[in-house]
Amino acid sequence: MDKVNFINMEDGTADEYAFLDALEDEYKADLPKRLISALRNLNASLSGYQISRLEHSLQGATRAYHAKESIEMIMAILFHDIGDELAPYSHSEMAASLLRPFVSEKFYWIIKHHGAFQMYYYAHHTGGDRDAREVFADSPWYEDAIQFCHQYDQNCFDPEYDSKPLEFFVPMINEFFARPRVDDPEELAKYGKR
Repeated sequence: MDKVNFINMEDGTADEYAFLDALEDEYKADLPKRLISALRNLNASLSGYQISRLEHSLQGATRAYHAKESIEMIMAILFHDIGDELAPYSHSEMAASLLRPFVSEKFYWIIKHHGAFQMYYYAHHTGGDRDAREVFADSPWYEDAIQFCHQYDQNCFDPEYDSKPLEFFVPMINEFFARPRVDDPEELAKYGKR
């Protein structure tokens, strides 16, 4: 079988869905390759800074690596701006959604809200509210988000910084995104697993 016969999902058979599940598993196994390609695309995104968005992400991930942060932190930093290209109005949420099956609730929350926390460093120059992050002051991860932005985001625009190349992170990406961290079938259902 190379295609299913149904045109309405309700008409599919168990054999057809087993066939589709096998194809989906192959597709999911290639996720790291697609993520690496998406990171490479950040090399051409958002001009005006002294470095590309890819270099910004590599710089943050390199700083985290040198600080001996967890692989979860390094991957969160590396992918925190992955949504810039397709979701310029909600890049934080897009990046968080991508990472959600692979990171803890803490890192999901930090990435989802990092845009508001990053505003602290520039919004007062652009007519925005630099204290927008204060709406999250009651979160258990409020201080973690401040540290994330301070140590690995706002300070990662230095053209002289010696970042590790993307190839250095490829084995980490392959390992980290090999499978979701969630083993509970109900939780996996939230991420599209039938």
